[in-house]
Amino acid sequence: MKGFNTDQLIASLTEITQNNIDFVSKKCVHLGENQLEWRPKQGSWNILEILSHLNSYSSYYHKNFKERIAKTKFKSVKENFVSSPLGKSAWKSMKLGRANNVKRKFKAPKNYNPLNNTSIVSHDAVNKFINDQKELIEILELTKSVNLKKVKIKISISKIVRLRLGDALMFVIYHNERHIQQIKNLMSHPNFPKKQ
Repeated sequence: MKGFNTDQLIASLTEITQNNIDFVSKKCVHLGENQLEWRPKQGSWNILEILSHLNSYSSYYHKNFKERIAKTKFKSVKENFVSSPLGKSAWKSMKLGRANNVKRKFKAPKNYNPLNNTSIVSHDAVNKFINDQKELIEILELTKSVNLKKVKIKISISKIVRLRLGDALMFVIYHNERHIQQIKNLMSHPNFPKKQ
């Protein structure tokens, strides 16, 4: 299996991340509290909760990405990156369909679910998201000097399971993109409040 061209993969993940920054900067920064906290029905997440959920993942993964990249001895960059079966299953489950639709729904782990763990919800979630994603672009730049297959990342829900760096990056970035689409869907809801 040939896998992905490493340069193209990093370029694609950088583009998705930049698109997420652009969208949130243009569409969410100026939203009122009534808009950020609006939910279409009981039990669904509002914009503040969605971004706080993503920020809680960033807090875990970005630190790990930076530590593993800094400490690795695998500095020989390979032209192609090949996913592991587990890694491919992880990021594929997050990737949006061709029509930007969510193909499979998942329950967020309790500690990352803003309805169960309200301590992760921050009123500064919008700006934090933008800053975290700018940091992610810097991390993607750092990955250009290491082997995406040999560097391993512990996943957030297990101390034992590790993903290849390339797979972990795809998982995190497709997960971000999936939830930004969720925000777009929320904002296009006919009952989404106009500015207060």
